[in-house]
Amino acid sequence: MLDPQNVEQLVGATVQDSSGDKIGTVEQIYLDDNSGQPSWATVRTGLFGTKESFLPLDQANYSDGSVTVPITKDQVKGAPQVDGEGHLEPQDEAALYRYYGLSSGTDDDTDASNTVGHDVSGPTTDEAMTRSEERLDVGTEQVQTGRARLRKYVTTHTESVEVPVSREEIRVEREPITDANRDEAMSGAELSEEEHEVTLIEERPVVAKETVPVERVRLDKDTVTDKAQVSEEVRAEQIDVDADQNARGDNNTR
Repeated sequence: MLDPQNVEQLVGATVQDSSGDKIGTVEQIYLDDNSGQPSWATVRTGLFGTKESFLPLDQANYSDGSVTVPITKDQVKGAPQVDGEGHLEPQDEAALYRYYGLSSGTDDDTDASNTVGHDVSGPTTDEAMTRSEERLDVGTEQVQTGRARLRKYVTTHTESVEVPVSREEIRVEREPITDANRDEAMSGAELSEEEHEVTLIEERPVVAKETVPVERVRLDKDTVTDKAQVSEEVRAEQIDVDADQNARGDNNTR
């Protein structure tokens, strides 16, 4: 059972079922006319929290900023839509009791509940209204967008290099008999057979390979800062003044 002293803390609290699943957010609290005990709450549910539904607080518990009830979210969303307007009429309260299968505690259904919530004039609020609005709280989170890796593999290509090479070729030289070479020319037999042999030499390219390091490669990261445009709908309460022609003063409220 909820403590009437904690009523103001309940407004805006998260409502969850017995499994811990969120049902919605408390918008208004309705007190029993006779006992002053919190008996009903309106909970904002649905897409973007645009729908308010009534749920009973008879078996609710409040702890650590959350209200726990033995009711599912589907039950709350399917509750009869009644217009409390600051006070829950007996017939509407009886319809809600029937829907949730609870006993109203009276036979004539004469009890009713008054609301304690945001900006409702009555004995539990002051004379001023609080205007609230939603504001964007934008932050950032880090998400993985891609990966990069270094992979080394071997390729083969043909490299051509020009190398100068030399070779020996036969050249026949003939010289006439002169006084300078006559003795060498006449030193042998007058007629004979002879053979002279010359070995020819040439250079041929010889290729050898060696492996040498040429560079070091690594991956690094740079942080680039951009600007992202974020758009989201926000709600704001507006307060209008209804006054007759005899009222004075500035009636425009922002």
